[in-house]
Amino acid sequence: MDAENINSDDFLPPTVTKKAPKRSADYNTAMQVDEESPLQETKQRLQAPRAKRQKSDTRKISVPPHRYSSLKEHWMKIFTPVVEHMKLQIRFNMKAKQVELRISDETPDISNLQKGADFVKAFLCGFEVDDALALLRLEDLFVETFEVKDVKTLRGDHLSRAIGRLAGKGGRTKFTIENVTKTRIVLADSKIHILGSYQNIQLARRAICNLILGSPPSKVYGNLRSVASRLSERM
Repeated sequence: MDAENINSDDFLPPTVTKKAPKRSADYNTAMQVDEESPLQETKQRLQAPRAKRQKSDTRKISVPPHRYSSLKEHWMKIFTPVVEHMKLQIRFNMKAKQVELRISDETPDISNLQKGADFVKAFLCGFEVDDALALLRLEDLFVETFEVKDVKTLRGDHLSRAIGRLAGKGGRTKFTIENVTKTRIVLADSKIHILGSYQNIQLARRAICNLILGSPPSKVYGNLRSVASRLSERM
């Protein structure tokens, strides 16, 4: 064998080669990962559903600035049914200006969270606490919101006159629609909120739309009474 073809590495023993420590290090790290992977998997399984539950088991309702004083005044009337009857946790976040509701360990039904959120939203829309409490006691009640411009584009004095027709002298028109359709109506500037069952909301909305479009109140009253009488006969 020529001296030029001889390498010094050929005479090194196998234990001195650089590959053996690399294999042993890789093997050790592989064993450590295999030993820790069951723990990591169990932690991930436990943490992932918990994060989902925390996100889905809370509701946050923003409070309009003009409803701060009313919320503070009627807080105990809102707090008592939500906590004692619905078994939920509620608080007012001063920094975020939000009412936050959360499920507790004593909550009997997860649907109570949505009922409590609807109750708080109805109060913040302008409904009385006693009227909004019906959302907690009854199943088939909803709140529908729309604006005058959704029915007809009005501006300036035309918009003011349309809102005046909806309210009537001393609120007479609004009260009549509420009594005939068995709903509750809130006129908040150009927004209109209606609380009631689905069928009754449709009756009240049809009457309000006719008033916005310019129908005289006497004609709207007649149509309401005829429709209400037909519904009562069916029932």
